[in-house]
Amino acid sequence: MSSGNDCQCQALTKPALGEKEAAELVDRVFGLKVSWVRSLPSYDDQNFHVRVSAEGADEYVLKITNSEDSQKPDLIEAQTQAMMFLSAEGFPSATPYLTKDGNIMSLESGDTRPGSKKYMVRLLTYLPGTPVAKIATNAQILYEIGKLAASMDKVLSEKFQHPSVKSLHRGQFIWNLANVPLLDQYIYALGQNKYRAVVEQVIEQFKGKVIPKLSSFRACINHGDLNDHNILVDSSSASLENPQYRVSGILDFSDMSYGYYVFEVAIAIMYMMIESPAPLSVGGHVLAGFESVVPLTTEERGALFLLVSGRFAQSLVIAAHTALLYPENKEYLTITAKTGWKHLTTMFEVGQEAVEKTWFETAQAYMHHAPA
Repeated sequence: MSSGNDCQCQALTKPALGEKEAAELVDRVFGLKVSWVRSLPSYDDQNFHVRVSAEGADEYVLKITNSEDSQKPDLIEAQTQAMMFLSAEGFPSATPYLTKDGNIMSLESGDTRPGSKKYMVRLLTYLPGTPVAKIATNAQILYEIGKLAASMDKVLSEKFQHPSVKSLHRGQFIWNLANVPLLDQYIYALGQNKYRAVVEQVIEQFKGKVIPKLSSFRACINHGDLNDHNILVDSSSASLENPQYRVSGILDFSDMSYGYYVFEVAIAIMYMMIESPAPLSVGGHVLAGFESVVPLTTEERGALFLLVSGRFAQSLVIAAHTALLYPENKEYLTITAKTGWKHLTTMFEVGQEAVEKTWFETAQAYMHHAPA
């Protein structure tokens, strides 16, 4: 759900290929004949679901990276290698289909005109499942998502080694949770409405209370965007009243960067709140799952409320800014805003102490009866 360091570049960088061009690209670069293709919603890259007339796995996602990020092959290499590594470690992440030249990606022109922009192209295995956004979440799947977030960060940080991994140090990357103060330059997109004051409050508190504590947090590699559209699930029980879900797919590694364990759980909590009818109760279940793998320190727990609020602010401000650039894509870009503003203002009305009490007491209850 990201762009590069500067949101203002987005209007110039997003690919705009048609379905016919996408099919031709799959044929030319990967040597596969497409029998069916449809565009998938995306933030600033372009994605197509394709079926090919080949033996074996015949469904893929053609991912065409925006032209700005396409100029960072090491970064895309690191993200793709991480996906391959996680798949080998038993996580449900996609893997690339190699190009005709045996590579995991290829830099291709958007069209045949001279001077046309070049885009990095990958063909990834299609993962089955239902996005979390489309189900009624329960405590069981929220716990599983928290556990997944911690397990993924832990194995990436402890075992993932590749020469390109250094490219994940993305200092000014707008979606890294450490960079909430950078929102100052995009806040104009909110206009002068009632929500602006809430975001300004989040940014100021973040500067004063979170930034000085960063050095005390434990560093790791973050997926960085475990939102309700990037996690796929399927149901492993026949009970309609109490379905048991398992995660069947982890999508979109384009926000990967070095960060901190507490960032990942804060991001997951924030996005799991979006569709929930009881958003303030969500955090405790996600936190319990996360802490079953990586227990947070006192300092990390103390920052959680502002980190969740900071991610709300990032999502809402950047979406408003990007919608000004892409009015035709406004509906997709502002998915979070439909309930996000309400949840963020509610958090501040209820207050940090009361929200944390709910989260921490819920997580504590799992210590006495951990889920099966």
